[in-house]
Amino acid sequence: MSSSNTAGQVIRCKAAVAWEAGKPLVIEEVEVAPPKAMEVRLKILFTSLCHTDVYFWEAKGQTPLFPRIFGHEAGGIVESVGEGVTDLKPGDHVLPVFTGECKECRHCKSEESNMCDLLRINTDRGVMLNDGKSRFSINGQPIYHFVGTSTFSEYTVVHVGCVAKINPAAPLDKVCVLSCGISTGLGATLNVAKPKKGSTVAIFGLGAVGLAAAEGARIAGASRIIGVDLNAKRFDEAKKFGVTEFVNPKDHDKPVQEVIAEMTGGGVDRSVECTGSINAMISAFECVHDGWGIAVLVGVPNKDDAFKTHPMNILNERTLKGTFFGNYKPRSDLPSVVERYMNKELELEKFITHEVPFSEINKAFEFMLKGDGLRCIIRMDA
Repeated sequence: MSSSNTAGQVIRCKAAVAWEAGKPLVIEEVEVAPPKAMEVRLKILFTSLCHTDVYFWEAKGQTPLFPRIFGHEAGGIVESVGEGVTDLKPGDHVLPVFTGECKECRHCKSEESNMCDLLRINTDRGVMLNDGKSRFSINGQPIYHFVGTSTFSEYTVVHVGCVAKINPAAPLDKVCVLSCGISTGLGATLNVAKPKKGSTVAIFGLGAVGLAAAEGARIAGASRIIGVDLNAKRFDEAKKFGVTEFVNPKDHDKPVQEVIAEMTGGGVDRSVECTGSINAMISAFECVHDGWGIAVLVGVPNKDDAFKTHPMNILNERTLKGTFFGNYKPRSDLPSVVERYMNKELELEKFITHEVPFSEINKAFEFMLKGDGLRCIIRMDA
């Protein structure tokens, strides 16, 4: 158990509460209960805004659940631990993650999967697994959690399986972006597409996740990285991430997969799709070279979408793969991703385009909705 002087006590702190869909968050004083068995309470120092937060805050395509504390990309320090927690202690530097690793289920024991049966992302659940209750309240009214993390609060309670212990020397205001989008794109390339040195890679979608996928291709030593996006304004920024050529599908009167095949003498060696558009997914698959091409799908499609391609595209030895969180196991693998940054292999600064104090968190939403920049860091102590 914890030795900190707040262990076992309710903590009152500030949190940004979403009271209803699409309305500005309100900074409120909330009560955060102590962690129960297999839970940890974290002091969040830095958090950032990901498109997933905005999507569920808008509540246009899913079951609304309010009032709620959003946030899932963050860095913090363990304040106290609940019963049964042995691998974390107060003072540890950590990244909370929207998906988990129980280390006991078949997925966790498999070297090939990171999709934990117990702690896989659940966007509908607004309570803790232990007892089906929230750890947040205002004057006795429960406030719902979001994807098990709820980092738009100075303190939060998270299942131990969703907390990655990292190098305490790593700057939390930089590595916090590894909690979600950047790791997803990076891992899609390095862990799943696995381009060889000198190969050609196409990246569909040049938002933060796509640029992280491009960064992975750069790290792997790809000779050509072709960025595909409908927004030409993104092309300049993408050069910083190793993208060498650009294709805007709107500029051509033929399918973009045909354009890429012509550019590359039959197709790219690898492609990574980061848009969620079903047309981009089909194009990403059909633009890889027969015989050895591998396409990796990262984006989340609409629920009614159907993937259609001619079976000959598969019989001609193209491979289609999917990935979840870049195939990283949060507790086992994220510490080594942080080390890539510490060793200057991975550049995170170029993903961070804004910083705001916690009191101005709604500005981060404005930036995201305007498509202005990549990641906005929210400094909790300001």
